Amino acid sequence: MSTSTPRIDPLSFLTDELDSLKVQGLYRSLRVLDGAQEAHTTVDGRSVVNLSSNNYLGLTTHPTLKTRAMEALERFGVGTGSVRTIAGTMAMHVELERRLAEFKHTEAVVVFQSGFTANAGTVSAILTKDDVVVSDALNHASIIDGCRLSRAAIKVFPHKDVDAARAILRDLPAGQRTLLITDGVFSMDGDLGPLPALCDAAEEFGAIMMVDDAHASGVFGRNGRGTVDHFGMHGRVDIQVGTLSKAIGALGGYVAGTRDFIEFLQHRARPFLFSTSHPPSVTATCLAAIDLLLDEPQIIDRLWENTRFFKAGLSALGFDTGMSESPITPVIVGDGALTMALSDGLFEEGVFAQGIAFPTVARDKARVRTIVTATHTRDDLQFALDAFKKVGHQLGIV
Repeated sequence: MSTSTPRIDPLSFLTDELDSLKVQGLYRSLRVLDGAQEAHTTVDGRSVVNLSSNNYLGLTTHPTLKTRAMEALERFGVGTGSVRTIAGTMAMHVELERRLAEFKHTEAVVVFQSGFTANAGTVSAILTKDDVVVSDALNHASIIDGCRLSRAAIKVFPHKDVDAARAILRDLPAGQRTLLITDGVFSMDGDLGPLPALCDAAEEFGAIMMVDDAHASGVFGRNGRGTVDHFGMHGRVDIQVGTLSKAIGALGGYVAGTRDFIEFLQHRARPFLFSTSHPPSVTATCLAAIDLLLDEPQIIDRLWENTRFFKAGLSALGFDTGMSESPITPVIVGDGALTMALSDGLFEEGVFAQGIAFPTVARDKARVRTIVTATHTRDDLQFALDAFKKVGHQLGIV
């Protein structure tokens, strides 16, 4: 009778990687919400002011959106049971895309299951190995993955360096199919992409202009139409990506552009072709959110009032908030372990603000990323500022 040798775990190297994170002070367990995604909520059993949510306008719990979701649930059920191209396109999906196109002042829109798949699916569908992408160094991971999937050559320019982008475009062969792409609002630093100057460059060199407006959707522009509207760039951006998962309060992403472009994505974008369509309750919620943005733009005004108050408070305390121009306000610490200590200390004081370190940001750019919402009260924000002051002094950050 033979004796088998113990099987060596082929994934043991991952345990080593996790142990390394723990030694560096970068290992994080998932925080668990025990309540709704609100400005003041419960996380890991602790009542906290929530500064880590993308729920910019507080719509995840808005009564109108909840009512519309429940009505759709009762009428149509919990899911669609198919992809869009087979049996999963409902009349409400078509209506949502029509309303979004009207909202964005474009010919057409296609909705994806997430903002990530909207970016990755679009870039990988329209480009081939013979094409070139010119991309900002801090563009979102979904853009980077889409570029890799397309197999196009990737040319990266330093963050917001339009002259460097122009130099890359100038050196490409005449007639080279090229995509010039930027975030509208950069998710880790909260600054705006230089959209007008990039549009000028795209037009001069014949590039396709694309902007990922996920963090600008519902935040910038008239009624939250995004950075294209904010900068007055209608008709100059070929591809606009937006999200339904952040300010809209629900789930999904969308791509806006010409009708032919959108129909092409319906035939070639793999996430659209191979993912079940949005549940009726989610679709109805998104439709209700568009109505709310159009009818109650003052909710965006409240978001900006809170943003200005909180930014001013952090600056007065001496924290480094970088180049932020949006409700995303990073508190840049630098060292990863010290950043996590700040995040943990804030949590003990009743403020939920997650630390972000390498590889999400550069090794020397670790930060606690904060996002205020329209539904934070002034007391919430002052409480958070007091906690930042206390923990920041304890750790010697300020």
